[in-house]
Amino acid sequence: MKARKFSPVHIVGGGLAGSEAAWQLARAGVPVTLHEMRPHRWTDAHQTDRLAELVCSNSFRSDDAEFNAVGLLHEEMRRAGSLIMRAADAHRVPAGSALAVDRDGFSSAVGEALAAEPLVDIRREEVAGLPPDDWNSVIVATGPLTSPALAEAVRKLTGEDSLAFFDAIAPIVHKDTIDFDTAWFQSRYDKGDGADYINCPMTAGEYHAFVDALLAGDKVAFHDWEKSTPYFDGCLPIEVMAERGRETLAFGPMKPVGLTNPHDPSRRPYAVVQLRQDNALGTLYNMVGFQTKLTYGEQRRIFTTIPGLENAEFARLGGLHRNTFMNSPQLLDATLRLMLRPSIRFAGQITGCEGYVESAAVGLMAGRFAAAERLGRKPAPPPATTAFGAILNHITGGARPETFQPMNVNFGLFPPIGGSDDKGRRLRGRERKKALSARALRDIDRWLVDPMLAEAV
Repeated sequence: MKARKFSPVHIVGGGLAGSEAAWQLARAGVPVTLHEMRPHRWTDAHQTDRLAELVCSNSFRSDDAEFNAVGLLHEEMRRAGSLIMRAADAHRVPAGSALAVDRDGFSSAVGEALAAEPLVDIRREEVAGLPPDDWNSVIVATGPLTSPALAEAVRKLTGEDSLAFFDAIAPIVHKDTIDFDTAWFQSRYDKGDGADYINCPMTAGEYHAFVDALLAGDKVAFHDWEKSTPYFDGCLPIEVMAERGRETLAFGPMKPVGLTNPHDPSRRPYAVVQLRQDNALGTLYNMVGFQTKLTYGEQRRIFTTIPGLENAEFARLGGLHRNTFMNSPQLLDATLRLMLRPSIRFAGQITGCEGYVESAAVGLMAGRFAAAERLGRKPAPPPATTAFGAILNHITGGARPETFQPMNVNFGLFPPIGGSDDKGRRLRGRERKKALSARALRDIDRWLVDPMLAEAV
């Protein structure tokens, strides 16, 4: 029997979403042309031309599939044959109960897998406007750093002003410049291997002096058109958190609970700065929760006042970039197609999902929806009871267009679940999360039975 031939699906953008979409299409037997503008045109945040480069943290967050929504999303992606999760699992580094990766090994693995796939044609070129009409199936996965020309073309087509928020990047420190006479290895409550983080303790006086320095430090100046752009609450610069109250950091990323300083075990620190391993060699550590818009000079001055980091050398300083996203509930249908031009789908953070894993998951769904169409089938969205369905529903209709903002996957996006515990009480807390996760995995397995996710047209 002669194999069917299909025209390629064009994917614009080689980040996590675009890479995952390409992989899903190729696994379904559909050819892909993947367009990535780097290295011919750079963004404000990327540092390499690798596909699926991680430009912010190296953490995919919690890997707990039973009690955490993002961990549940990890598991659903693994069951769906995700390339992003395969590469993440192969290049994970210690991070307690979280999944963190060696960023170089991770992105190299994704790029090598796609380069070796015969059905994927990678083209290094910018798509500077809307795709031509003869591209009859397109996935735009240009992420939060979409090129200005393409962003303007989308804006003109949709009639919508682009929404935007600022995203900040945390600094990375060379491990061998950290003073371990002051710092120590330990995970909060000894989770994971019990020693996955480097901890730098602060007294009350040191903490308050640090907060004062953050508040007074020179920040990156905004352009006039940027001044009204809101931050995403899940990635606030540390100095913006400090502005919300002097103790905000001590009860947030710098909370000292669950830690015991072996250098002074009788006294709990007032606050603790944690650093998480950033590469497989264990030579680089990023400062957890220290996204910042401080100038480079101020970062070096202020962050080296942290006990244990007095002589720290930085492999990368923090930064700030403007992210754009669409008003997706108003513009996209349930399978991520642009309602004004259904041959174009959108995927990844440009749709208003937030986070590496969520971006890749939306790319995975877009790839499968496009594959279903190419194979003559009707795409079927995943059940709303799954993590896939919960994030998809939020960005394609579950949120109000007037107030739409980027969102991480969370159990608040899932339909309520009935049932009670063995004492007849309504499920709450961990038991409710466990029940939601169990239901999601049952339903995702049913959805994945048909590899094209839908009935034949």
